[in-house]
Amino acid sequence: MGILSWILLGLVAGALAKFIMPGKDPGGFFVTILIGIAGAITGGLVGRLFGLGAIESFDLGGIFIATIGSLILLILYRVLSKRMGKA
Repeated sequence: MGILSWILLGLVAGALAKFIMPGKDPGGFFVTILIGIAGAITGGLVGRLFGLGAIESFDLGGIFIATIGSLILLILYRVLSKRMGKA
């Protein structure tokens, strides 16, 4: 998959993760896109590790795996940003 496909898939995955977990996040829209792209990569690696498949194309399975990765990273981001704010 090309870099543009990863960015588009990350954008979709980040938007879906934000839709599933609404709320105020520090950083706004651009951070959500970056979390989505990183989530797509993370989801692809974890999916491949557990034998769930890999993100090889812009299909429903790839979007699902990327969204799960984005949700995980969004949760971690929120936890870490709250801890850093209280320190």
